[in-house]
Amino acid sequence: MEIPVDDYALGAAVATDLVTTSPTVRESTGEALPTPISLAVFLAGHGLQLEAPLPPTKDDVFQVQLLRREVRGIVETETADQAVSGCRVLLRRAGLAPVLHRASDGKWQWHVPTAPGASLADELAAFISTALLGVVRALGHERFRACEAPGCRGVFVDTSRAGRRRYCMPELCGNRHNVAKHRARRQARSVDA
Repeated sequence: MEIPVDDYALGAAVATDLVTTSPTVRESTGEALPTPISLAVFLAGHGLQLEAPLPPTKDDVFQVQLLRREVRGIVETETADQAVSGCRVLLRRAGLAPVLHRASDGKWQWHVPTAPGASLADELAAFISTALLGVVRALGHERFRACEAPGCRGVFVDTSRAGRRRYCMPELCGNRHNVAKHRARRQARSVDA
């Protein structure tokens, strides 16, 4: 697998989505990656074509669940230096020295190849860590955030243009928070009436 260095948004989205598969974040629904099939669906949903043999195995699921903890730890770091150090550790699992290739448009692009025979989790670690390093360089460490929804324990990487994302899963946490605010306003109006 060759990971483009300048396209960090997809890898950051994968990092965020991987962290939100945890039962720590999904307390009501539990583990979102319990089986090889769920892991295959997760990877396919992000368009990831890893060189590791498919379909994923039970051991791949376990290794990715462990990776998820490491990624969460990086997103929760207090400083950019800590985040970069954590990413370097992940990158060493399968990442090789960067290479320069000419793209189809004729421009030169940096890529990080992964070691032949690297496990699925190690390739995913290299992919995510390369993206997180790109976020730190291009957008800054302050884009690593905790979800603002009350009661949510999720974390995420905000790669939005404006940098104003507030929730790890906007469609779930953001909606839940907005519904709670709406109900509180409605209740306050009925008390005042």
